[in-house]
Formats: sequence, structure tokens, C-alpha cells
Amino acid sequence: YSWVFNEFPSFVAEDSRRFISQETGNLYISKVQTSDVGSYICLVKNTVTNARVLSPPTPLTLRNDGVMGEYEPKIEVHFPYTVTAAKGTTVKMECFALGK
Repeated sequence: YSWVFNEFPSFVAEDSRRFISQETGNLYISKVQTSDVGSYICLVKNTVTNARVLSPPTPLTLRNDGVMGEYEPKIEVHFPYTVTAAKGTTVKMECFALGK
């Protein structure tokens, strides 16, 4: 999974505020800033066939009324019961904390 920001080939770079789940394809942005405003398109690529599929654009806008609502804290974990890995390989497990 990858995400295009505004127009191809401007891809969203993961950093301390942006994360792309390779499990779900979801894009997570913390502490949204004015520079994040724009259109986002999810791109899914099959690494075997190189086939690509694009989602419809999803606009991100900022609210100007100051009303953001309250979201109770929630931690989302979707770990499988067992993770099997070969010695020396990398294992990635995703855990997200959401809310205020």
C-alpha cells in the first residue's frame, strides 16, 4: 500500500506523524497541519503481477469552527495469536493509540 498526496507521483512519506499500515492500507496522520490539507489516493500494487489499483480521491480539510469533538482513548491491536518468523528476519507488529 502507498498513498498519493494531491497528484501522482507525490507519495506520502512516512515520518513521525504519518504511518501507512501494510496490514490494512490505512493512512494515519497525527497532529494534522495545514500542509496536510489536500487530496489523498490509496494505491495498491500487486508485487507479483505489478498490477495497480487506485482508490477514488479522499479530500482532507481542516475545520475552522474549533469543534473537533471528544474521542475517548482507544488502543487498537490486531496481533495474530501466533507469529512465526525465521531467525534473523524482521517482524512488524502494528499497534495504534487513538483519541484524546
